[in-house]
Amino acid sequence: MRPSSPKRSAVPLGLAAGTLALTVAGSLLSPAATAAPGQAPAETDSAAAAFRGAVEVVDGPDDDQQVIDGAVFDDKNKNSRQDANEPGVPGATVSNGRDVVTTDGQGRYELPAFDNMTVFVTQPRGYQVPVDEDNVAQFFYHHLPEGSPELKFGGLEPTGALPDAVNFPLAKSALTQSPEQHCVIGGDIQTYDQEEVGFAKDGAFADLAARDDYAGCGALFIGDVVGDDLSLYPQTRELAGMLNGPARFLPGNHDLDFDATSGEHTFDTFKANLGPDYYSYDAGKAHVVALNTVEYPTKHPAAKGDYNGALDDQQLEWLRNDIAKVPDNKLIVLAAHIPLLDYADQGSAKHQVDQVAEIYEILEGREAVALGGHTHSIENMRTGDSLEGWDKLFGVKGLPFPHITAGAISGDWYSGRTADGNYPLGVQRDGGLPGVLTLDIKNNTFQERFTVRGEDDSLQMALGLNTPRYRDWYAANLAKKGSAPEFADPTAVSKSDLAGGTWLTTNFWMGSTGSTVKVQIDGGETVEADRTQKMQGEGQLVGAEWSDPVAVQEQLVNGGSLADRMMHLWRFELPSDLSVGEHTAKVTSTDAYGREFTESLSFQVTE
Repeated sequence: MRPSSPKRSAVPLGLAAGTLALTVAGSLLSPAATAAPGQAPAETDSAAAAFRGAVEVVDGPDDDQQVIDGAVFDDKNKNSRQDANEPGVPGATVSNGRDVVTTDGQGRYELPAFDNMTVFVTQPRGYQVPVDEDNVAQFFYHHLPEGSPELKFGGLEPTGALPDAVNFPLAKSALTQSPEQHCVIGGDIQTYDQEEVGFAKDGAFADLAARDDYAGCGALFIGDVVGDDLSLYPQTRELAGMLNGPARFLPGNHDLDFDATSGEHTFDTFKANLGPDYYSYDAGKAHVVALNTVEYPTKHPAAKGDYNGALDDQQLEWLRNDIAKVPDNKLIVLAAHIPLLDYADQGSAKHQVDQVAEIYEILEGREAVALGGHTHSIENMRTGDSLEGWDKLFGVKGLPFPHITAGAISGDWYSGRTADGNYPLGVQRDGGLPGVLTLDIKNNTFQERFTVRGEDDSLQMALGLNTPRYRDWYAANLAKKGSAPEFADPTAVSKSDLAGGTWLTTNFWMGSTGSTVKVQIDGGETVEADRTQKMQGEGQLVGAEWSDPVAVQEQLVNGGSLADRMMHLWRFELPSDLSVGEHTAKVTSTDAYGREFTESLSFQVTE
């Protein structure tokens, strides 16, 4: 789903018209203070106190090759070995990727063993697993006696027979004990070359380096870590060394070993570099479940696009077993690359998850939120939202809990003109800008926020004019993506175009059911704008009439996808009797939590 030849040109950034201001009303949480965008972070307590270490693998082989065992322990001196005075941690959960067991009073566990399994501990609340020099969490052991078959990018080295024990060190942590957590979710870093590694470094990772609010929960990067060239894993992985918290990763459809001849080895190189392809961990009262929702066919030859959104039987069994161990009062944060359901591809089974009904059954009655990436768009869908495509494909008539598509760190595959800060503008498919999602969690309640790359949290929308002249330009240049002539005077509208239907558009990127957008022209009466996509079981609205003109004017001229459909666009029809001259529209967007964001747009009415 990447454009074949993204166009980049160095032009000063000027996407947002007008000034932005932020006010917050009735907020559940206040995120921790962060440095200004682009400001070098000070040395933080979380960075200085990082628990660096590794899983303890005790030399073997074990006498019983049918069982893997070991301990989960409190590594008081943080040397990654269970010393005589270091007690086991009872009640921790450990899995082989299928079965899930709880440690006994001495922190011991036993699990059935089989070839090609990954054994991992679920980080308990009040503890932190170790991280390596790149801040990547270390909580797993791969067991593949003969190693991967011959793969272009290497895969896993042979592990040989089972070791005598695999012990998981933990360190006590006030950060993960706290009921207040801030969990960063980063979608689609998707670096295709070293230049794009630099774009990611100067963009979202520089922003995260200036923040210290996510030290407990950490950052979870939900797939398409690289773009097919798996040799870029080390360079992309090193970016996590900039973080002020642990990093974890999930695979996407561009993280595959495409030359694997069986499904069981399609993520071997990912595993060798980044960790398990599915797992779980706790922070505060949140239980984060990281799923691998990418299925690659075993037929050969298979094209790179022959993937599907699905869980295999083993992972689904693990999910049932994992959730069964989680107390009912915890928030389940379900994260995946291909979303369970999404808006952008609501009519395509391939880009959603086949087992969505089974997953809903497993989570029935739970407080939950589902997070996804993959679509390079921002989508904030709330409980009860419905679309025609979901019903036709999966029989889902309404969402049982919120689903959020997190957007992409790469934006629209690093396409478009080069913006301030040495990275492409990369306007996404929905008109949103690149950035990261954060879940602000208190106990088992959360609020979501999206932070645009290089900006603070006040930038949440784009204002534009959808005029008959714009729609004519759109139609004339639809086949010229990346080479269209610039749309002249985008904030000017003639008297005849006012009469022909002109809307002030508000693309409120994290807007959702329960959000409102209100418009005030020239200080007059405040009027509520209409949301275009109601999310009440209708089909997807597509085309110039439903597009974001601000985004489209960037994309058709400078390259990238086309923001011709979105579930967070509001329109206000401008009065046809506006006088010739300068006018100002003040727009106040209020999200479902009562947080208000205000922006103004100046526009000109001409004869």
